[in-house]
Amino acid sequence: MTEQELKPENAAATNELSALVITLLKGVIYQEGEASLWNALLNLQARVRDYVTVLGLELVLDESEGYAFLRARLESEGEGVAKLPRLVARRPLTFPVSLLLALLRKKLAEFDASGGDTRLVLTRDQLVELVRVFLPDSSNEAKLIDQIETHLNKIVELGFLRKLKTGAGQPTAFEVRRIIKAFVDAQWLNDFDTRLSAYQVQINATSAGDSNG
Repeated sequence: MTEQELKPENAAATNELSALVITLLKGVIYQEGEASLWNALLNLQARVRDYVTVLGLELVLDESEGYAFLRARLESEGEGVAKLPRLVARRPLTFPVSLLLALLRKKLAEFDASGGDTRLVLTRDQLVELVRVFLPDSSNEAKLIDQIETHLNKIVELGFLRKLKTGAGQPTAFEVRRIIKAFVDAQWLNDFDTRLSAYQVQINATSAGDSNG
């Protein structure tokens, strides 16, 4: 061990790097609410990128939006290159969850274009109305709302929505996390109308099948 390695500042930097990588492996780091980690990440991002590359991952860091996360690097297509096992698993999404993500991304784009606040907050009722028109008709209103809430909870779990604390008598509200922009990108958004048409065809087919059954 060298004298350089024994210096306290080097040990502190190593601990800081380890804390950053461990936190990123668990999920997203947000500038809001995690200022100390965020500032450390900005200072050590080159070392973080080098570190996670060994694990087959890459760091996605958006300073303007204030979030960072890890994702699997695209696999090399070269012959003789062994494929690494996936450390970050892919999560298949159900049709309603995919639809909700698309609608939320569209809503965020419209919100940003309006030039208003930086935080898009929607009540549970607004979210229900946002998706209701695209789901099969249901004569059971309570059951429909329960189903939509299940999908909303999944999106909260995935990190694209954050449930806000509200006072007694106030409606349940959610903040649309801006990290959704990293997963539903501009090209995807440009094809939004086409995708919605495809969704509508699937819904109509599902409804027809249910009525025939």
